[in-house]
Amino acid sequence: MRLKFTKMHGLGNDFMVIDLVTQHYKMDEDTVRQLADRNFGIGFDQMLIVEPPTSPDVDFTYRIYNADGSEVEQCGNGARCFARFVKDKRLTAKNEIKVSTSSGKITLHLQSNREVTVDMGEPVLEPKAIPFEADQFASEYDFEANDQQLTLGAVSMGNPHGVLVVDSVKTAPVESLGPIIESHPRFPQRVNVGFMEIVSRNEINLRVYERGAGETLACGTGACAAVVSGQLRDLLDPGVKVNLPGGSLFIEWAGKGHHVNMTGPATRVFEGQIYL
Repeated sequence: MRLKFTKMHGLGNDFMVIDLVTQHYKMDEDTVRQLADRNFGIGFDQMLIVEPPTSPDVDFTYRIYNADGSEVEQCGNGARCFARFVKDKRLTAKNEIKVSTSSGKITLHLQSNREVTVDMGEPVLEPKAIPFEADQFASEYDFEANDQQLTLGAVSMGNPHGVLVVDSVKTAPVESLGPIIESHPRFPQRVNVGFMEIVSRNEINLRVYERGAGETLACGTGACAAVVSGQLRDLLDPGVKVNLPGGSLFIEWAGKGHHVNMTGPATRVFEGQIYL
């Protein structure tokens, strides 16, 4: 069958977005992997699926697949592209869009300057819920990986994140240490790994090794998790500019018990269709 799609990116974190509200197709892991191949397919970090709502209090269902075919709970850059996509495709006329994900419900706000603010919900800090193996919550944990003794923050933004503070993101061992921490047994569902450089109390530089995708140019949930971890460690104040390789996001968190808000761009690259 012929399937229409849109290629989008959020600060270089790129997506194949598919409307399964007006089209009908059952996606599987093998197909995702084939389409994700940058030489023989479309090429993307994640595939985003727009589906009809499953409950009356949301507008859409939002599903996310990594390039390796695994389905994941959340993607912040993808959420901004999702919002821009459903509005531009006239699937909704709303500027405040409520969607359900496998990790819960989030709200997307379309701004007049075409940027999107995403209410990412309240960060999960309890180790068992992240999930992360630790006896009790701490702002940072002693952690051993690759025979190195590290200090790591653990946060879930609907998907698990480990956050390391580094002197410089330019020299951070993202390629060597990222995959080791990603599959570390203390993270039973694997983990996204953030390497955070503190510029000031309101600005950080960040690189993220994403679970199932490798290092990407930007990671929205990673930016949120890094800011939360930085504030819990008393390294950051509320309201932080996060500089990623693909561009910058603005993250706001007022502390425990409050939601995290992320603001940034979403860009359409091209429209296409493929026969499956």
